[in-house]
Amino acid sequence: MAILSTPLQYINSVPPVTRFFTAATLASSTLYFWIRWTNPSALVPYLIMVPGTSLFFPWTFATSALVEISVIELIVTLLVVPASLSYFERLWGTVETVKFIVVCVTGPNIIAFAFNWIEFVATRDTELFLYGMEYHGQMALFISLLVAFTQVIPEHQVQILGFIKVRVKRLPMAYLTFSTIMTLFGLQCPYILIQFGWFVSWIYLRFYKRNVSDTLGGVVTYGDRSETFTLTSWFPPFLHTPLSVLGNTIYKLATRFHLIPTSVPHDIESGSYSQVPGGARAEAERRRALALKALDQRLANPSSGSPSGPSQAQSSRPSTAAPAPVQNERKLSPVEMDVADTSGPDEERR
Repeated sequence: MAILSTPLQYINSVPPVTRFFTAATLASSTLYFWIRWTNPSALVPYLIMVPGTSLFFPWTFATSALVEISVIELIVTLLVVPASLSYFERLWGTVETVKFIVVCVTGPNIIAFAFNWIEFVATRDTELFLYGMEYHGQMALFISLLVAFTQVIPEHQVQILGFIKVRVKRLPMAYLTFSTIMTLFGLQCPYILIQFGWFVSWIYLRFYKRNVSDTLGGVVTYGDRSETFTLTSWFPPFLHTPLSVLGNTIYKLATRFHLIPTSVPHDIESGSYSQVPGGARAEAERRRALALKALDQRLANPSSGSPSGPSQAQSSRPSTAAPAPVQNERKLSPVEMDVADTSGPDEERR
């Protein structure tokens, strides 16, 4: 009885959304395997998203993610996605997890559907772009989970295959590079969903995800406007300027037409940015990343920082004849406090 109760206890410990999503993936993939086994040449447009028939089966924009067309894809999905979803369901709650799954699955599928129709209009190739593409699987959701991990624990180090060590914030772009290579080799379906999934998940987490922060007394905020989660942080420095101009222009237009929900201002320097839900560990990782970035900027521009060194510290002491009043003393931001804490206590002024 104890042996039989162990799997049941494990299943009961899995959050409900993750449990239902995993069971639906198993059921849908098994149904697809059975249909293709009985009729290998059958097209299954009511389970997977085919651009030429999806308007007649609109539910496939969401349910196609539940279908894996090979045993290897199904095994990889079951090893990676349920564990990640379980982590975020405990972090975000049931409702926010469901919204994240729906947005990060249907959004990339809709973009892929429109992209295929544009390709069809340009080439008039019906067999390839309307009926030759069968979008399926959870690649878009997988890249979305990597983006979410980058938001919560960017500096956390993981070990891949037992010997490859890499930080979490490097994983999405590595997966995105793999998607680009596979797409250029002609495997547009389903690898292009990785690129669309990255973009949709970043927009959702950056501007639209609803947060309730305990540090702000339960105030509802939307998205994550911190400097460590900007669009330019994903790309090399030489692309920062054009991306900043493009991003700021689109953001102003979206704000003017009220496409972005209003939220509490996220001013990092004033210390009023909202913490991402996830407890002390997640917040410590984010504050560590901000502190390291501020320290790098200070080391790169030593002239703009405060004076340091024995001679400068001694010259800054007030004389005994006439103590000089302190004017325009600037308060340290939370980021600078984190950096200052690592350098030890300051000398007490006379």
